[in-house]
Amino acid sequence: QVQLEESGGGVVRAGGSLRLSCTASGRTFNQYGAGWFRQAPGKEREFVAGISTSGRSSYLSNSAKGRFTISRDSAKNSVYLQMNSLKPEDTAVYYCVGGRSGSTYSKPTSYPDWGQGTQVTVSS
Repeated sequence: QVQLEESGGGVVRAGGSLRLSCTASGRTFNQYGAGWFRQAPGKEREFVAGISTSGRSSYLSNSAKGRFTISRDSAKNSVYLQMNSLKPEDTAVYYCVGGRSGSTYSKPTSYPDWGQGTQVTVSS
């Protein structure tokens, strides 16, 4: 079983940036697709970004396009989410996910492995 640990969350003003990191331990994280989801209070969990096993393909939600970038470092068993031009509506708990073997990036059920989440708060 793989364990995922997120870091890098915090409080930032609108327009600012944060970089979330996720480090995996356990079975080989690099053999599967990974990504990020988020959940705001009172809202459903939503897809933010996904990345392929190789890291050569990535997918972003409409709200993330142009502002967020997902990447991975196989040597460090890690995946990252660079978030720029943050908005108050980006406030949420962000979850690192892994273990995807299919091509459906945006569904939570595609990912058997989930981290505990890290809080991102964007003030106006």
